[in-house]
Amino acid sequence: MKISILNTTILGLLSTTLLFSSCDRFGSKGSETTKKDTVRIVCVSKQLTELLFALGQGDKIVGVDLSSTYPPETKKITTVGYHRMLSAEGIISLKPTAVFYNGGADNAIGPDNVLPQLKQVGITVTQFRSAESIEDTKALIKDLGVYFNVPKKADSLCNKLDADMKLVEEKRKQYTDAPTVMIVHFGRANNVYFPFGPWGAANFMIQQAGGVNAVDTATKFRMLSAEVIAKFQPQVIIATDFGFDRLGGLEKFKELPGIALSPAAKDDHIYRFEEHDLLYLGPRTGENILKLMELIHKK
Repeated sequence: MKISILNTTILGLLSTTLLFSSCDRFGSKGSETTKKDTVRIVCVSKQLTELLFALGQGDKIVGVDLSSTYPPETKKITTVGYHRMLSAEGIISLKPTAVFYNGGADNAIGPDNVLPQLKQVGITVTQFRSAESIEDTKALIKDLGVYFNVPKKADSLCNKLDADMKLVEEKRKQYTDAPTVMIVHFGRANNVYFPFGPWGAANFMIQQAGGVNAVDTATKFRMLSAEVIAKFQPQVIIATDFGFDRLGGLEKFKELPGIALSPAAKDDHIYRFEEHDLLYLGPRTGENILKLMELIHKK
């Protein structure tokens, strides 16, 4: 039985389309597009993609957007472009029975003509609730449990998330320090940084781990210069995997302008973290907060 959490509001975004790639991200010819399952889902939300796999429904996914990178099995699934710059033709070519997405600014779908085009050819487009808190995340998990008729599996995931968050609360009491933390993505533009400000999943995780977000800008998705980064003076820097790996590790990363002048660089308190583990809440959020907690309280 399908849930009734449909929302026909479409967020107008960039009109530029991204060409559809018919091969998967490792160049292998996956079998997902030839399955005979009656349910064929294109999932253009990284949060939903992880949840579907966690609920044992990953084999129904025949296409994902580029931001869906967890679990590792997603690397074998055909990609349909970035969720803000989708190609209707690419999605339709996979012959899906449904397209899944959810609300929230980070999961906006574009360009604005894509969803109407999919509906015109008879594809069911389902928007699930936005999940930007633990309670909302559990509600989303239960929604999906109803949709796929696996409520016990959904309850199990929710119970584990509750247990993990309780453990987070208990372990946080062990620390008396509250280090200033900056989570930063670097590498797509020279000497320009994308720090995660006081909003969203990343900020929530810093707080739950017993830290204080060093970035005080209230503007979302804002690139900042090296000079501004230097003013934040974070004691700990969490570097997302893309930029950290591209630069070759700690020694190179801590030499970056702005970063080099921080206490984090001077004390070697710069740590790599998977970006997808910071951008949304899911069944592993408690586990990820515990990992973050260990890193930011290192002496």
